[in-house]
Amino acid sequence: MSGAPLLEVRDLSVSFRTQDGTVHAVDGVSFTVNRGEVLGIVGESGSGKSVTAMTLMRLILDQNAVFSGEVLFQGRDLMQLSQGDMLQVRGKQISMIFQDPMTSLNPVYRVGWQIDEQLRAHEGLSAKQARRRTLELLGAVGIPNPEARIDDYPHQFSGGMRQRVMIAMGLSCNPDVLIADEPTTALDVTIQAQILELIGNLQREFDSAVVLITHDLGVVAEVADRVAVMYAGRIVEYAEVGELFRGPQHPYTWGLLGSISRLDRPRQRRLAAISGQPPSLISLPAGCSFRPRCPFAFDRCRAERPALEARSGPGHLDACLLSADQKQARRAATPEAS
Repeated sequence: MSGAPLLEVRDLSVSFRTQDGTVHAVDGVSFTVNRGEVLGIVGESGSGKSVTAMTLMRLILDQNAVFSGEVLFQGRDLMQLSQGDMLQVRGKQISMIFQDPMTSLNPVYRVGWQIDEQLRAHEGLSAKQARRRTLELLGAVGIPNPEARIDDYPHQFSGGMRQRVMIAMGLSCNPDVLIADEPTTALDVTIQAQILELIGNLQREFDSAVVLITHDLGVVAEVADRVAVMYAGRIVEYAEVGELFRGPQHPYTWGLLGSISRLDRPRQRRLAAISGQPPSLISLPAGCSFRPRCPFAFDRCRAERPALEARSGPGHLDACLLSADQKQARRAATPEAS
């Protein structure tokens, strides 16, 4: 993973003007993704994960949206490209598997045609070649009897089958960067494992980079190289996957890890839950955004907004004002956070 990053996001912010006020959906997000690397982005619903992904693809066209920051892909700032230039990037060089396949697939076109169109546009394949490749992709993502299903419409597929069609479309052009927004949510665990293996094969064969957005920390632990934890539009912890699971540094990350069952420990009666609700992105609390839900907050948390810094060691960034010793002591006293 030497050399310049394949994808570099610098201080990206996205806000939306509404009648109730300005929604700060993404607030100063920065990260890099190298060739052959998987970056996992985790966090609760509403933390800004999907808006970040949609912005990378330049798919937010709302006139009330305001953007700042840079998205550098192979040295080019995608935020400065015209929509015509983005058409050459989107789908071929950077592809996305969307979270909701029902609203992502066009209901009036057959699923095979929707994959064919992308192959013909970006790969220059003939209609016959594109159809053959589409059949291969549908079979690879676990759709039975693809010869019979290729000419069906999206409403003739179940939710899980539609998600597999979206995955086939995302992988069709062997992109340099694949953004996968909850790609296995609607799938059973067997197919989930097959899809993750398929994405892994793409990564290894073409040295692609993957940005994996998910709620499933088990998936992150299995496939990611680095992890960005998002809360209220910001990254609050950023580290290599092993380092984050061995020594999480932010109380929000402790809460996420404590909310999943562990097979290496005696079963608890109840899983630990993070108290409260995520804050309104129109009216964020003063100081640390996580302060109202954090059991370890102190006076400084109310007055100061913590920056994302390497407080516990190089390469492991967090946005918590507790010292490294304080974090270690509090984690030790909270077994589900360790």
